[in-house]
Amino acid sequence: MLAPGIIGRMLRIDIAKTPEKTVIAEACKTLAAGGLVIFPTETVYGAGVDATNQAAVDKLLAYKSRREGKPLSIAVTDMTMAEEFVELNDQARALYAQFMPGPVTIVSKDKGKLAAGVASEFGTVGTRIADYDLVRGMVCAYQRPITATSANASGKKRPYSVDDILNNLSEKQKSQIDLILDAGTLPPNEPSTVIDTTLSAPVTLRTGNLQITPKGDTTKLTSDSETETKHIASRYILKHWNKLHKSGLIFGLDGPLGAGKTIFAKGVAEFLGITETITSPTYSYIEEYDYTRHQTSGKFYHLDLWKVETPDEYQRLEIAELLKANNILVIEWFSQVQAELETDAAIHNTPIVHIAITETDNHTRQLAISELEPTA
Repeated sequence: MLAPGIIGRMLRIDIAKTPEKTVIAEACKTLAAGGLVIFPTETVYGAGVDATNQAAVDKLLAYKSRREGKPLSIAVTDMTMAEEFVELNDQARALYAQFMPGPVTIVSKDKGKLAAGVASEFGTVGTRIADYDLVRGMVCAYQRPITATSANASGKKRPYSVDDILNNLSEKQKSQIDLILDAGTLPPNEPSTVIDTTLSAPVTLRTGNLQITPKGDTTKLTSDSETETKHIASRYILKHWNKLHKSGLIFGLDGPLGAGKTIFAKGVAEFLGITETITSPTYSYIEEYDYTRHQTSGKFYHLDLWKVETPDEYQRLEIAELLKANNILVIEWFSQVQAELETDAAIHNTPIVHIAITETDNHTRQLAISELEPTA
């Protein structure tokens, strides 16, 4: 049953009352015309356009309004279709074999065949095979990848119903929608688990219902260059971007002199768009930098605490006063103040990412990354 559009030329289909063949045909017609389709998945409602159509992707990006550097995801039929558009390494292949179809998005290197704006600024794209018959049917019938990003505008309520979507959109955003496939209210599942396979080991950027890495485990990554260390820094900021908006973020760095702690700090600064020269604040303890990235403004504090040896010295630094929404602290020689930070009630809601860096040779570093739970 095809319902009249609610504004402009938007069409809304009740899929419970419409033959699946008709639904898929209407979706494919809309996608081929460069339209934006809202559709249900096994997690939340998604927003789909032809990922190879530049005008359609531009429409989707205008609809979403903000990306923060994250890759869009695309729905594919199988691993063969995925390999047309991204480079699947052994990590990705193993995850495909174990978890697809399912609520998992695998981030891989882009091959440059998708429309501009689908890949992230790091040249990565998320791929997934939905565990939802309608979505797989759409992609199989269309024979090209469609975007599978969540249908909510950036920062808005998770879209478990069409009302969740429409009630949180501007009129301009609503005007971008061409077709809604309405399945009613979906079960309140978490969004897909997102796993980045472009580094030396898989990094879970977002955890959904499917827990790939046990909470509290240490992720060990290998960096063969300063550029790779900076890339790791950027991935972990993106991982915590939503939390950063609420309570700030701490990176605690440990490792011997020359291990790469300051290189990691430079990677944070580059991601934030800071153009000033970053050097270790060995004698000043703290350096402060303003940043604006997309629509977010805050401060980046770079701390070197190798000379801090007592709780009194920690208190005099007033680190908790620096922690506000959108502020990032990178603390070199973190172990000097770890006990005080982890029990400081003023920062008990702040994510702390601990990174122990060791040298394996002149060019290679190992980063052991763990996410600490403050005890206060």
